Amino acid sequence: MDLKYSLLEVSCLKKGLLLLFIFSLLLPMSVLAESDMAPTAKSAILIEASTGKILYNKNANEKLAPASMTKIMSMLLIMEAIEKGQIKLTDKINISENAASMGGSQLFLQPNTTAKVEDLLKGIAIASGNDAVVAMAEKIGGTEEKFVEMMNKKAQELGLKNTQFKNPHGLDTEGHYSSSYDMAMMARELVKHEAILNYTSVYEEYLTKSDGTELWMVNTNKLVKFYEGVDGLKTGYTTTAGYCLTATALKNGMRLISVVMGEDSSANRSTDTVSLLNYGFNSYKLNTIVSKDKKLGKIKINKGKEEYANLKVKNSVTELLNVNDKVKKYTLQTNIDNVTAPVKEGEKVGTLKIKYKNKTIKTADITVDRNLKKANLWDLYKRNLGLVVSGK
Repeated sequence: MDLKYSLLEVSCLKKGLLLLFIFSLLLPMSVLAESDMAPTAKSAILIEASTGKILYNKNANEKLAPASMTKIMSMLLIMEAIEKGQIKLTDKINISENAASMGGSQLFLQPNTTAKVEDLLKGIAIASGNDAVVAMAEKIGGTEEKFVEMMNKKAQELGLKNTQFKNPHGLDTEGHYSSSYDMAMMARELVKHEAILNYTSVYEEYLTKSDGTELWMVNTNKLVKFYEGVDGLKTGYTTTAGYCLTATALKNGMRLISVVMGEDSSANRSTDTVSLLNYGFNSYKLNTIVSKDKKLGKIKINKGKEEYANLKVKNSVTELLNVNDKVKKYTLQTNIDNVTAPVKEGEKVGTLKIKYKNKTIKTADITVDRNLKKANLWDLYKRNLGLVVSGK
């Protein structure tokens, strides 16, 4: 559950964030790094998303109630289901009595009505709707309880050791906990599904429900409006958890993720978050050594409907540097496997070695730039006939 800001609170927040930003620019980075940048948080962390490098850590493994930041894991499972084709954004979801009965932040959905997946996803990302997330949990998991099992299984897959979910929404329940480190890792995984940012970055929007009524949704994460580059991710508040915020921002090609937990006010969770983000953007820069869009040559596809395909890295290869560091010049070496169709984009077909002064410092998986089907007999006949006619 998240409390709403009054106009006075918003005005004070804007002024406070501006003063904090100016103050942070005046302090040397060494002073900022040594100071407590989240003084009112019980736990906090700052990471760079592509490398996962931790830039700041305060009690990051302490188990605490995450409140509605729980929905980061729920949204991750929703995005995976969408991308796997298990559900579509246009699908209509039945709203159960259980979903409609949820308290706290809600969309005031009525039982025995329907809502589109996209509208429910907006309601979760923008308005932190507990009823919306339970409706989605029941759709994907079959039951809310089965969905929670999926959440915990995913947490294990991500190697999260200080997280246990009891529900998909984050209302206080005994044994429901996470840590700022684990929340940052969940957020890092979620932002890989870039489409989610189309929703978490929205400050306000009207939602038209199935009965024709409209609900004005205002993002509980005010920084999407007041801090340049912030496009997510999820706030939280309960009496047990206090005020929490997992934020993400993108500037100059570098994405940071910050988490603060156990704050004593909504204003302080924003102030501490801004302090963390300012430190990260002022102190570090990201160098992209090899972009995932860079072509690394071509490969011949055995028995493929298409004879050749372009090669690329599966994920961009990056390195985090101090803001004043010079970028090194690297050499690239590719080792490509013998590839036979069918082969899918994302499937490993080789390895890229990134070298500096003849020493391998990083490796990356190489894949093809599109899905490639296996050739049928007619395709092979035409290809061989063409070779005969051309005299090759």
